[in-house]
Amino acid sequence: MKKLTLVATAMMGLLSATGAMAQSTVTLYGILDGGLNHITGLQNGSATRIDSGIMDGSRFGLRGTEDIGGGYKAIFTLENRLELDTGSVSNRPPSGAQLPDRMSSAAGLGLTGAAAAVAPLVIPTVNAVIADSLGVNVGPTGNRLFDRQAFVGLVTPVGALTLGRQYTPGYLVGATFDASQTQSSLAAGQVASFPPSIDIRLSNTIQYAIQTSGITATLMYGAGEVAGQGSSAGRFFGGMVMYKGDGFAVGYGRNQRNNELGQKSLENNVFGGSVDVGPGTLYGQYATIKDENPTNLSTIGTQVGSSPALIARLGAAGAAAVGAAFQNAYNNAFQQDAYLAHIGYKLTSGVHTWVVAYNRLKDKRPNNASTNSYGATYTYALSKRTNLNAVLTRFNNQGTGQAAPGEAGFLGGVTSAAGVGSTNVAFGINHKF
Repeated sequence: MKKLTLVATAMMGLLSATGAMAQSTVTLYGILDGGLNHITGLQNGSATRIDSGIMDGSRFGLRGTEDIGGGYKAIFTLENRLELDTGSVSNRPPSGAQLPDRMSSAAGLGLTGAAAAVAPLVIPTVNAVIADSLGVNVGPTGNRLFDRQAFVGLVTPVGALTLGRQYTPGYLVGATFDASQTQSSLAAGQVASFPPSIDIRLSNTIQYAIQTSGITATLMYGAGEVAGQGSSAGRFFGGMVMYKGDGFAVGYGRNQRNNELGQKSLENNVFGGSVDVGPGTLYGQYATIKDENPTNLSTIGTQVGSSPALIARLGAAGAAAVGAAFQNAYNNAFQQDAYLAHIGYKLTSGVHTWVVAYNRLKDKRPNNASTNSYGATYTYALSKRTNLNAVLTRFNNQGTGQAAPGEAGFLGGVTSAAGVGSTNVAFGINHKF
């Protein structure tokens, strides 16, 4: 199956624009994807749902180019996300706002004393905020009309310069060397979706990209633009380089982002490769995940410590101490030190496409929230634009791991308890326009 809207749509297709696009054009495009989805191991047993995004997240977009002469082209992309099953622009996983046990109980958070005693009062309120701000709710925040992509740029004889909301370099490498090309619950990133293990796309970025002689490379800078903070708050740097040869490809990407206080936060190094083997292609990747100062958690201590109910119960000093304990506990719970490994094989024969893959998220921290997944997908092409598909994926959680399988258009959320696994079976239809 043709790679969908990863590198080609995000940047590389724009770099390789030919004379066929010499005049001004505006293209309406999109993907409508939905189907029947069954997930086991959830808090209320199994769930069978009609879902949007079995293989690809549903979307529509506008893409434009204008030849302004001398080898220069003005370009833009505006891409909206949508939920085919409801017509909305956001969704929640089958497990709703539930967070993993290690983040939603006094024992899981390692709270003791007064903090543990008031945990039943505090944790639901804190976790409701976290669920929305850190990704349990999937979709645009801040009323983004074009949540997936929104950028404008200039293609020149020496590369392309774009600015706006864009895919990050590290993510593009990971997507390129994923046998599933990020499709379905079998995609590598599904086992590492919460806390988010990589920044998929970011706002307020500027990127320079080149493509020549089999080499594709990008550099990206993101202005954090955190209100009331210095320029280092939320700042992002990233870059990647990929080389495509005869029957093989290799790549490396790096993302580095600060949190809202300007502290070094989520960091990724992504290595990937692919090689033609027999009638198909073998894919592999290895990514490091490091986050010592999680983002958007810095106000938890103040919010808890200033609670009138806690002050009345514990006094100002006692409430402040409890707030500090919660701040430290959530920081520890959301810190990351892990690696993600993927190996998969993709075979296309006529109208049939098969993908098999194995993914391993290894959490190197003491809580060991590790997850393995494996499975297969099958696609039958009814035409160049429309296909039917089937997915079978198994998640095995270890230690405090609690991930449930999602699909390309949504997160899976969490299973009923730490260490409980989950199986996903899905059947869908995908149409591109």
